[in-house]
Amino acid sequence: MLEQTTQSSRKELVLQQLAEQQDTLKTYAVKALFLFGSVAREEATPESDVDLLVEFEKPVGLLTFVGLKQYLEELLECPVDLGTPNSLKPHVKENAMRDAMRAF
Repeated sequence: MLEQTTQSSRKELVLQQLAEQQDTLKTYAVKALFLFGSVAREEATPESDVDLLVEFEKPVGLLTFVGLKQYLEELLECPVDLGTPNSLKPHVKENAMRDAMRAF
């Protein structure tokens, strides 16, 4: 589905899908979710994954993190690269924060 959209509409579609799932995402203790990377910059190719930064309400375990990643991949119908601000290397974090668009 996402491969058939334009760059701008792909970004908007991802942001809309994430915003519409706030209630479900909160069951994973998600406080905020940000889109960054090639989709946010409207430079994605059909093979591009979706880069997301997540901030949690509380510390979560590996099962919750992996469950969230799987849920997002099913929702968006493409691979998702999910990270937290603290998990990113400094140069990646700088670029990510510059590109970041809050989904909710």
